[in-house]
Amino acid sequence: MKDYQKNFLTLAIEANALKFGDFTLKSGRKSPYFFNASALIEHGSLHVLGEILVAKIKDSNLKFDMIFGPAYKGIFLGSILATKLSEKECMPICFNRKEVKEHGEGGSLLGALPKGNVLIIDDVVSSGLAIREAVTFLSNYDVNVAGALVTMDRQEKGQNSNLMASSELSNEGLVVHSIITLDDLLDANEIINESVLQDIRNYRDKFRGEDV
Repeated sequence: MKDYQKNFLTLAIEANALKFGDFTLKSGRKSPYFFNASALIEHGSLHVLGEILVAKIKDSNLKFDMIFGPAYKGIFLGSILATKLSEKECMPICFNRKEVKEHGEGGSLLGALPKGNVLIIDDVVSSGLAIREAVTFLSNYDVNVAGALVTMDRQEKGQNSNLMASSELSNEGLVVHSIITLDDLLDANEIINESVLQDIRNYRDKFRGEDV
């Protein structure tokens, strides 16, 4: 792993954003680990998280004109990234609401009007549903989706095949960039104890999707 990946993994564990144990996911799957990006807000080292996000942007050579952070985790992740990038150059950002607002400014969009090359940012890609919903939302505007950035790719099977969700999205023309992946967890034997790693290996063997 690269330095920013190690820093993220250490931060996620310290913040209790990445937990190990016995968890039931939204999909109904029993998982030996769980990632909750909201815990990073509670922990408070948001400047470190911002530096990690920027390091990933540079490492992947991502080029974009603005950021879209889908509700809800994408809102704070996008804000942190935009804040860091705006230290050098103005970076517009927008978000969506889960429910359309009928009063005040109304609508389902907050922030800048989507235009140009837009980067989607979210916490995790599991089935790929949330990323697809973001793409659908942006399809209402004259934009080009430059890619998606997530903090973690669980590398699990997607919605429509045995491919992992990120590979399905890639086949659909959207590249997903992740700070860490399930495979990265299995390389973290200096940080995660062996018994936990074995549980994660067993989970991977059962639910990991195929790569492109």
